[in-house]
Amino acid sequence: MAQLVHLNGPPGIGKSTLSALYADRHPGTLNLDVDTLHHLVGGWQDEETDTWPVVWSLVRAMAATHLAGGHDVVLPQYFAKVEEITGFERLAAEHGADFREVVLLDERDHAIERFNHRAMDSDDPWIKHHHRLIELGGGASVLGAMYDNLLEVVRLRPSAVVVTSVAGAVPETLRLLTEALYEPVPR
Repeated sequence: MAQLVHLNGPPGIGKSTLSALYADRHPGTLNLDVDTLHHLVGGWQDEETDTWPVVWSLVRAMAATHLAGGHDVVLPQYFAKVEEITGFERLAAEHGADFREVVLLDERDHAIERFNHRAMDSDDPWIKHHHRLIELGGGASVLGAMYDNLLEVVRLRPSAVVVTSVAGAVPETLRLLTEALYEPVPR
C-alpha cells in the first residue's frame, strides 16, 4: 500500500536531507520538498507577493497524483497546526494510502543553533531568504516558539513517531527514520 510520510520538525533539523536520502533508497518515492518546489514559482522572494497558495495547490496535486499511482510520497515540512497535518492525512486516505507522521527533534537550544548554523554555511537563496525572514520576525524567540508549537502538535498527535535528530548524525537518523517507517501503521 502506498504511504504519505509527513516528516515534520523544526526548521534546519534535517528534514530535506533525510527526505532526499530516503527517496534515493526507495525507488519510485516522491521527495515532495515544498521548499524546492517553491523556487519554481516566480515571485517567491518578493515579500509583497503571496506565492504560498499556488505552491500548496501544486503540492496537493503532486501528492494526489503520485499516491493514486500507488507510489509513496515523503513530505518534509514543518507544520505546527493540527489542521495542516489532517489535511494531508485526508488526502492520503482519499487515495487509499497510509499516512505516516514522523517528527524529527533535537533539544530546543540545539535546534535553534542548527537553524542558524545552516544559514551561515549555505549559499542556497531559499535558506538565506528564510533565515532573513526569521531574523526580521524575532530570530531565536521565533524559532523557540516554533519549537514549542511543534511539541504541542506532538502531544495532540499521539500516533506521531518522534525520531531524535542529532547534528552531524545523518546516517544514524536515517536508520531511525527507516526503522520507524517499517513499523506497522497504527490503526
